[in-house]
Amino acid sequence: MKLLKKVKSLPELPGVYLMKGKEGKILYVGKALSLKKRVGSYFTNSLKLPKQAALLEKVIDIDFVQTSSEAEALILEAGLIKEHKPKYNVAIKDDKAYPFLKLTINEKFPRLLICRRKKYDGACYFGPYTSSRLLRLALNFMKRIFPLRTCRVMPKTLCLNYHLNQCKGPCEKKIDVVEYKKVVENLLLFLRGKKSELVKKLIQEMNAASKKLYFEDALRLRDQIEALSTVAIEDKRYKIVDQLEEMREILHLESRPSLIEGYDISNISGRESVGSMVCFKDGYPEKKEYRRFKIRQNEGINDYAMIQEVLRRRFSGELSYQLSLPDLIVIDGGKGHLQSAQDQLKQLNIEIACISIAKRFEHIYVQWQSKPISLPLRAKSLRLIMRIRDEAHRFALSYHRNLRKKLMLMSELDQIPGIGEKRRKILLRALGDLGSLNKISMQQLKNVKGIDERTAKNIIEYCKKY
Repeated sequence: MKLLKKVKSLPELPGVYLMKGKEGKILYVGKALSLKKRVGSYFTNSLKLPKQAALLEKVIDIDFVQTSSEAEALILEAGLIKEHKPKYNVAIKDDKAYPFLKLTINEKFPRLLICRRKKYDGACYFGPYTSSRLLRLALNFMKRIFPLRTCRVMPKTLCLNYHLNQCKGPCEKKIDVVEYKKVVENLLLFLRGKKSELVKKLIQEMNAASKKLYFEDALRLRDQIEALSTVAIEDKRYKIVDQLEEMREILHLESRPSLIEGYDISNISGRESVGSMVCFKDGYPEKKEYRRFKIRQNEGINDYAMIQEVLRRRFSGELSYQLSLPDLIVIDGGKGHLQSAQDQLKQLNIEIACISIAKRFEHIYVQWQSKPISLPLRAKSLRLIMRIRDEAHRFALSYHRNLRKKLMLMSELDQIPGIGEKRRKILLRALGDLGSLNKISMQQLKNVKGIDERTAKNIIEYCKKY
C-alpha cells in the first residue's frame, strides 16, 4: 500500500525512475515521458512477464529524477545503468544495433556526434542508447547549450552554426583552447547525469561575471541555466521553439517571435484582386485570426499598392483594435514588396519587424541589409517562414476562387428572364447552401423566399438549355 501511494504521487512529467530493493540497492532503471503513467503501468497490468513479476516482488521503494524531456531522460538513464549495473536491466551489447554519443576529446577542439561503433581512438563514448529518435533530439538540444564545432575539417571562414550560436567559431579564433575546454567539461557533466551539479557551477560563474560587470557573459550563462532547467526537448514543441529561436538569430530580432502574420495578394489580370492575412501563434496557425481583403483600389495590376492597402486596412480602423500587434510580418514577394510594406508601416507610425520571401530561390529580404539572406533548405527557420508564406498564398487563392465562382454565377443569373438585382442577391445568398445552378430542383427554388413559381420555372428552363 505504501508503494502504491508513492506511485500515485509521481508527477506526469518526463524523467528516470529507479526501482530499489533491500538496503536501497537499485534493481532497475527506466525512462518515461510520464513518470506516473509509466511506473503505474507496472501495477495495473495483470499480464506481467515472469521477469517483471520477479522484479516487482523485490521492489521496496521507487525513486525518480525529473528531467526536462524524455530525450534528456534517455541520456540520464544510460548513465545510471552504466554506473549502477542494475540486475533487471537488459544488457545491451556494444554493437552496431544501438547508437552511441562520441565526444572527440582526442581532438584540439572536440566535437559531439552520433556513431554506431565504439573504437579505441582516444575519443570518449557514451551509451549505447535504445532510441535513435530521442538521441537525435537530445543532440540538437545539447548543440544549443554546449556550442561545439560539428565540421570534420575546420573551414577557413565562419559557418552558419556560428551565426546561430551553435558553434564558438574556433576556425577564426573566436574562442581559445582554454575557454573551449570549459564548454567540453560542462557537457561531460551533463552526459554523466550531473545536471544539478552543472547548474550550480553555472550559477556561480554567472554571479562572478555579474560582480566583474561582465554582463554579456552573465546573460549568456543565465540563458544556459534557463535552458537546462526549463526547456522541453520533446518532439513538436521542441522543434517549434528551435525554429523560432533560429529565426530570432537570423533575422536579428530582439526576442523570439511569438505572433507572426503572413500576407499575400492574388489576382488574375488585375480582376477581383484579393489580399490575405494569416496568423501563426508560437509556430502554429491561429485560424480564428485569419482575415481576407477584397482590394478596393483600381490601379490595375499593382501588387505593391495592393500590399499597402491590405496593411493600411489591417493596422488602422477596427482591425487595429480587434487584433494584437504581431512580432513579425512575412510578405510573399521580393525586395519591392518589402519596401512597399515598410513605407506603409512608416506612414502609420508602426514599428514591426518585416521581411519578404521570394518564391524562386526562397531568398529572404530584410530591412537592415540590401542583399537577401540565402539559407539552406534544411534550415529550421526557413521551413517555418515558407510554411507561413504558403499558408497565406493558399488562403488568398481560395478566396479568389470563391469570388470567381460568384462572378460566374452572377453572369449566369443575369441571362435568366425575371431576375433583377434584388432576386439575384436572394439567389446568391441561397445558392451557397443549394449548390451549383444546374443541380437545383424546382422544390428547392420554391423554398427560397422571394422566388415565385414563374421565376423558378424560368431558372429550370435556362438550366435545361445550357
